[in-house]
Amino acid sequence: MGRDDGAGRQVTVGAADDSAAPILHIDMDAFFASVELLERPELRGKPVIIGHRDGRSVVTSATYEARKFGVGAAMPVSKALRLCPQAVVVPPNYAAYTHFSREVMRIFSDITPLVEQLSIDEAFLDVSGARRLLGPPAAIARLVRERVVAETGLTCSVGVAASKFVAKMASTRAKPDGLLVVPKSETLAFLHPLPIRTLWGVGPSTEESLRRLGLATIGDIAEIPIGALRAAVGVAGAEKLSQLARGHDPRPVETSRVEKSIGHEVTFHTDVADIVQLRVELLRLADKVAVRLRERGWVARTVGLKVRWSDFTTLSRSHTLPEPTSVGRRLHEEAVGLLEALQPLRPVRLVGIRAEQLTHSGDGALLWDPDEDWREAEQSVDAVRKRFGTAALAPASLLGGPRGAVGGTRTQPFPED
Repeated sequence: MGRDDGAGRQVTVGAADDSAAPILHIDMDAFFASVELLERPELRGKPVIIGHRDGRSVVTSATYEARKFGVGAAMPVSKALRLCPQAVVVPPNYAAYTHFSREVMRIFSDITPLVEQLSIDEAFLDVSGARRLLGPPAAIARLVRERVVAETGLTCSVGVAASKFVAKMASTRAKPDGLLVVPKSETLAFLHPLPIRTLWGVGPSTEESLRRLGLATIGDIAEIPIGALRAAVGVAGAEKLSQLARGHDPRPVETSRVEKSIGHEVTFHTDVADIVQLRVELLRLADKVAVRLRERGWVARTVGLKVRWSDFTTLSRSHTLPEPTSVGRRLHEEAVGLLEALQPLRPVRLVGIRAEQLTHSGDGALLWDPDEDWREAEQSVDAVRKRFGTAALAPASLLGGPRGAVGGTRTQPFPED
């Protein structure tokens, strides 16, 4: 569930030059909430929140009517109800979401075999080879939208562009229930007026750094000297942002995604409420997961966190990365961010990290490599461990005895799917 609430919606009306725009990004509209409305049509047009009324529950999804009040994903339901007290809270039904996801992906695969599923409710399609049979990309996008509505009762938004990045930006602008074609020749005219926060991979911290430079739009990023950008967000971040701001994205639609996962978790003998100790334990787990990824030649696009409180309440959170990784430090940073978002922090009985949406490390071209230095360092550590054993080297923060809680935990890998 994105932060878009339908404000500033932009759609294509009439003909558009899609001759060099074979990439479609299709995103279901408020997917979980829309599935629930199929069984509860009386709630259409009303603010609906998917979650539980329990004070610890968070918002899984929400209708656009609720989003207009500021309701967002991962927000505590209690806060969402303060923002929108008239909202109806509906408990999630993940079996139904999985069923409709499969139906939607089946429709996509009927259109073209070149489908890259990003999550349960969105995918990239490369329709280059479908033109002779089904027509130009915009016509194919309309066909997809018509079939999805006819066969599932759900709506989706579609972006059509020359690259994956621009197609995804276009589908976001078209929400809800819209189609936006961005001709290749108009890529920069589409991108440059947009605010920097809409750029793929720009979070609050990066946005703040860019605004300190006086940057407000994607066009500003494209025009600023690369040296100034590097000083603000680092070398890797600057290269990525500069390329994206110019509409450059060489990545192909990847169809060889391996639907498996690798994970490790630890159960503490004594509940842990010390955030420093939890960070250290997550570093140890991330290192284990990363080693297994590299041994098998895989990289992960999504990082998952599992936390079990002392009362046995178990939570799972995940975050999808702009680029897949097998670097332990990247897994660790993402997991710590997910943990710190679980406020207030309560005593923890179990914590785990899972690497998901795996692909072979040689599949596709990276737009940029933000972890090059750490990657080289960890590969060197792999070589030392292979020669002298797994205990030969470890991150320094894991060598502090009790802080690492080695004697007070039980570690086990997550089962592979």
